[in-house]
Amino acid sequence: MNLNLTDLLLLAALAIGAALFWRSQRIRETALRATRRHCEREEVVLLDQTVGLKRFRLARDDQGRWGLWRIYAFEFTVTGGERYQGETRLRGERVHSVVLPPHRF
Repeated sequence: MNLNLTDLLLLAALAIGAALFWRSQRIRETALRATRRHCEREEVVLLDQTVGLKRFRLARDDQGRWGLWRIYAFEFTVTGGERYQGETRLRGERVHSVVLPPHRF
């Protein structure tokens, strides 16, 4: 079996792509766990039991350090009849905040 440079580059690209995919899935699971805990504390119901990537960008934090920020959107309800959209913000793999907009009690 002879591997040329193109084959090696293709294998390396596939390996890097797979690693990035698994890392992003792990970060999404972190966001989902934090969102579930926050919704339980605030006594609201997380709808669909999922979060979806809304935004991914390079930005500074409060101390001026650069980092990759991910913002995940989710929906929740209080009364069962109205849906509200919240956000979970992560910098790298750490949860920065979970934001719930004003809603009825």
